[in-house]
Amino acid sequence: MRISTFVIILFAMLSSCNRPSGQVTSDANKHRYTNKLVNESSPYLLQHAHNPVDWYPWGDAALAKAKKEDKLIIISVGYAACHWCHVMEHESFEDTTVSKIMNEHFVSIKVDREERPDVDDVYMTACQLASKGGCGWPLNAFALPDGRPVWAGTYFPKENWMEILEYFQNLYDTDREKLEEYAKQITEGIRTAEEINLRTGDFDFSKETLSGIADQFMRNIDYEWGGRNGAPKFPMPNNWDFLLSYHYRTGDEKALEAVTTTLDKMAIGGIYDQLGGGFARYSTDSEWIVPHFEKMLYDNGQLVSLYANAFKLTQNPMYKKVVDETLTFIDRELSDENGGFYSSLDADSEGEEGKFYVWQKSEIDSLLVDENTIKVYSDYFNIKAKGNWEHSNILYRTKAKEDIAKKHDLSIEDLDQLIAQANKKLFDARASRIRPGLDDKVLTSWNALMLKGYVDAYKAFGTAAYKERALKNADFLLQNMLQDRGRLNRNYKDGQSVINAFLDDYALSIQAFIALYEITFDEKWLNTANQLSEYVLAHFSDEETGMFNYTSDLDPPLVARKMELSDNVIPGSNSSMARSLFYLGTYLYKSDYIERAQQMMYNMITRIEATEMPNFYSNWCLLYADLTESPYEVAILGEDFEAIREQLMANYLPTALFLGGKSEGDLELLKDKLVEGETMIYVCQNKVCKLPVNEADEALKLIR
Repeated sequence: MRISTFVIILFAMLSSCNRPSGQVTSDANKHRYTNKLVNESSPYLLQHAHNPVDWYPWGDAALAKAKKEDKLIIISVGYAACHWCHVMEHESFEDTTVSKIMNEHFVSIKVDREERPDVDDVYMTACQLASKGGCGWPLNAFALPDGRPVWAGTYFPKENWMEILEYFQNLYDTDREKLEEYAKQITEGIRTAEEINLRTGDFDFSKETLSGIADQFMRNIDYEWGGRNGAPKFPMPNNWDFLLSYHYRTGDEKALEAVTTTLDKMAIGGIYDQLGGGFARYSTDSEWIVPHFEKMLYDNGQLVSLYANAFKLTQNPMYKKVVDETLTFIDRELSDENGGFYSSLDADSEGEEGKFYVWQKSEIDSLLVDENTIKVYSDYFNIKAKGNWEHSNILYRTKAKEDIAKKHDLSIEDLDQLIAQANKKLFDARASRIRPGLDDKVLTSWNALMLKGYVDAYKAFGTAAYKERALKNADFLLQNMLQDRGRLNRNYKDGQSVINAFLDDYALSIQAFIALYEITFDEKWLNTANQLSEYVLAHFSDEETGMFNYTSDLDPPLVARKMELSDNVIPGSNSSMARSLFYLGTYLYKSDYIERAQQMMYNMITRIEATEMPNFYSNWCLLYADLTESPYEVAILGEDFEAIREQLMANYLPTALFLGGKSEGDLELLKDKLVEGETMIYVCQNKVCKLPVNEADEALKLIR
């Protein structure tokens, strides 16, 4: 059977994955099979440690074995919350017939894509080149003994997988020249997939260009349900960050409508956990109703920031409720006692997707008891006797509170109280269920996103516990991830931190530490951000283009050294690094940082203008907006700096950076600005300051 036939069948089934990541004991005596993954710390790798497949972790040992024994390599990539990864594990990798073929003819490597995004990116690009279609996880790539890929695909049922194994083994035995040609073409494609050139000439960042990008951006939006048109729907927080900022800068009401429609619909949809807070990774439908139930740290960190910022602008109390509930969820379920944040919760429990989160009506009725409460609650959350999804009920809303209150002769206050009391009963009952698996590894870049979420929540609401939690996480990162001379590690679990960090770990940490400076005015955080930036410039720079490689020059080379130029659910590492350099350069008067950010943006702008989907460059769009008009530098100096800072930061001010304290400190802009016995606010732009004022309201007028 030809491989292309598999591709047609399989990409219809393809998508992101999920299953419980339950803890696996490393005691080999309790298991029939044990492989080389048993000593790894990744929960995903440990899930496969007792497969009959002789799995290796990514590394020199596996590659050396392949060369020595002259065998093709299978690189199988997934993550702990991945449903289809574990379907394939159960069907194929736990099967002794399949494992016999794999062990005899291949060297098999398991990769946690969250720990090793560099490896994942190389072989995912190979999949996209080889299969000419959508690719996802599990990702299964075939490579020559030197690691060069010859083909890659995604989930395969057992029968198809065995046929694929046989196909490639036969081809390796009979026609290696063909595989060598495949490897040559794909490897060249990987190396050129993200080519970019250094653009010369004077930097030109215009409001007209920004307007054109925003107009194109908004053509792809579903103004009825929010998000992008169609299904599935992913939150994509950075998209809405850009449009929120664009609305602030221009007054464009359509941009604000896109944001508020999306945030409103997500908050009442099934994608949001109506009982426990926090968002699932995406909805499978176009109305945010049916989630793919996994909960990821990186989504929730960014969504906290987004809802907090949207609250500042709109004062919508539902947005505050979402932030508070989501952070309660993070604190309850994704927090390490030492200060780190865990990576994810699985979609599955007891082998069923969503089982932890969905309800039978009979269960709800037995918990609520009161007939009137049952009627109101069922109406509020669309609960049906036969279920509203696969014979079960997802809690989601479609009706306005006012309409439900009127229908049941209740005040809004009484309705809210009834729902809150009923929710607590269901939440307490749900707590006794078998829980989804937890991926308890800590990743630097994802923690940085969550740290910034706490900072942005503190800015919006002034809740002291949010600031304390942000500082606790920052200290955790310094103690466990920061190594000598500004080098970071990416991962941490059970006291181990072993993987050299990637560009996103640095860029997002720098961003988080700059944000932390704004709510503390402790220059330690700017100095740490600067130390990390200097390390990036020394070890990640591509001098020919002015961009940054995703991997450090200290890392063993893969078949290609890649850049990350576009933005996805997590903002891309190059755009994040460019924004971080721009802000840090503004604080520290480092013109070379600012010029580097400008050059990076200048390199990218023709690509962004040319695309019909600038949403895949949303973080670049935010930088472009900053470059069209210099940000305000708002310096607050004096005894009452904290109170004034909190008043100002409670406003949505995407064009302002804050600095100051009781003393002038070491920042250049603060020199000679302290007035004894007074707290003064200086609103500056390009290092030129307007006359100082004493009141937050007066400063706001100057900023706006």
